Amino acid sequence: MPETPVAAPLPAADTLLRELQAAREIAHAFQTAATPLEVYRLALERVSPLVGAAFASVFLRDADPAVLRLAASWNWPPAFAGFLGQMRVRVGAGPTGVAVAENRVVEVHNVFAAAELEDWWEVARELGFAASVSLPLLQGGRPEGAVTFYFREPGAPRSHDRHLLRLVADQLAAIAEKAHLIEDLQRANALLRLQNVELEARYREAEEARRLRGELLANVSHELRTPLTAILGYAYLLRDGGALGEDQAAQVDRIEQAGAQLLGLIEDLLDLTNLQLGRMAPQVETCDAVALLHAAMGSAAPPPQLEVRVVAPDATVPVRTDGSQVLRILRNLLSNAFKFTPEGSVTARVRVASGSPWTDEARRTGDVRHRVVWEVEDTGIGIEADELERIFDEFRQVDGSATRRFGGVGIGLALSRQLARRLGGDVTVRSEPGKGSLFTLALPAGLARPELAE
Repeated sequence: MPETPVAAPLPAADTLLRELQAAREIAHAFQTAATPLEVYRLALERVSPLVGAAFASVFLRDADPAVLRLAASWNWPPAFAGFLGQMRVRVGAGPTGVAVAENRVVEVHNVFAAAELEDWWEVARELGFAASVSLPLLQGGRPEGAVTFYFREPGAPRSHDRHLLRLVADQLAAIAEKAHLIEDLQRANALLRLQNVELEARYREAEEARRLRGELLANVSHELRTPLTAILGYAYLLRDGGALGEDQAAQVDRIEQAGAQLLGLIEDLLDLTNLQLGRMAPQVETCDAVALLHAAMGSAAPPPQLEVRVVAPDATVPVRTDGSQVLRILRNLLSNAFKFTPEGSVTARVRVASGSPWTDEARRTGDVRHRVVWEVEDTGIGIEADELERIFDEFRQVDGSATRRFGGVGIGLALSRQLARRLGGDVTVRSEPGKGSLFTLALPAGLARPELAE
């Protein structure tokens, strides 16, 4: 039987096959390349044979946007290989420059038949091409360059070849734009890693500087306290010697008062420094929260114009904590309230509050922890909302000017909060300018007293 002739592939099917192959080759170039320029080079290498080009090039805008530089090439004649890096084309000059300037495909069917391209004839003869197709490469809708395919024989591309060339240019621009984005992301990540290394180094430097500052403050505070203790001792001997006149005794009293104030400041500074250096371990024991509040109030010296109240349960309120540090915190809070309350009242309270029953631990164990809460409320000058956390910074007051109305160096509240946190609790504040402040010290009770809980 005679053989049945095999039908030739339809042009449409052949075109579709070549388009798919071109898209595959460009995608493979994207996966293989490390940079956008590498994408261009590999894509030209794989796609140019599919469109029948003898050689090809990609020109992109230079630092001067009116100039195009050769960014990638394929199969250029070896005699010109050494000059490719210096090749430049002005936007609007030649087929490649016109494609970029006018954002359109420029076809040259026969270079030697186009009188307007006479300046290019000699170059075309040396390179060995007679026709070319230049297609703009768009990024963000703007032509940033062009891909040009050079053909040895003159002639116009077939309609399906034009479609394939347009597809190649579009795919090449899209893939290169993605490669640019990836390159930008990699560059940003590298910069971020470098910044992280620098930040870590600065953090270590800051921590070391903080440690050295703490050591210095601790040493200075210790050295200041020693001679100051001697001054106070001699003042005590002078006052108790009985040989002083009334004026002299008053002067010695002022020495003692000023010395005691300075000694308290030095001790605060020393304790704050030692606390930050991890040298103050709490001495935990069972204490009475009510007794601690009364002791703090008894050692305070409120101004005579203030009304001072204490609100506390009649029964004892046991708490497992370091009583001396709690006493220190309460004294600081009371002293702060007295200082910033020119008139009105200061109220100190103590109570027991239940922990939240909605925590995971409470649901799992059924154990609702209790907290002992001390509150110091005043009717003083109050604090602006944006200053509420700053007052707990070291060496800071709301008014930090040299001529501020109220004294102090801003250690008490910083020390109080850090002591409270070391004990497992915290010091917080609510305030309104002109209406006063409410400072709260809350510590874990360590003992369950449901009958006292709110």
